[in-house]
Amino acid sequence: MIAYQLSVFAEDKPGKLAHLTSVLAKAKISIRATTISTSDTFGVISLIVDEPKRAEAALTDAGLTVHLKSVLAILIPDAPGGLDKLMQLLYAEGININNAYGFVLESGQKAVFVVDVEQLDKTEKLLEEKGFKTLDTDALSAIEPFHYMKD
Repeated sequence: MIAYQLSVFAEDKPGKLAHLTSVLAKAKISIRATTISTSDTFGVISLIVDEPKRAEAALTDAGLTVHLKSVLAILIPDAPGGLDKLMQLLYAEGININNAYGFVLESGQKAVFVVDVEQLDKTEKLLEEKGFKTLDTDALSAIEPFHYMKD
């Protein structure tokens, strides 16, 4: 299953992230995961959201530079070696990871590792053959990490 990641390119200065989150909040779009990378004066904000195409339109309309990209969100065990099993498989098949990040769904049980790879179809097929489950946008949006925690 394919998921979608938004990459937003912005100057590395106060207010840029607040502008982005304001646009998404006004559009009633939920952010499910994010990572921010900066280099010198510019940065890339990568986002997994519940409605990626609507988010892309809202952010573009707000004057932001946005790129919507297909990625794989892979379910892995949240245990020592869980990520290594996936990395060794991708390495053995010569699959290069351009960008990646992860988050825990349930401590000691499940995590998600999001990867941006050039050989998306090949990687998706390989993962399926090797018993890895991938999550699409709907599945990622339905996730309730730490659902057992109460306020």
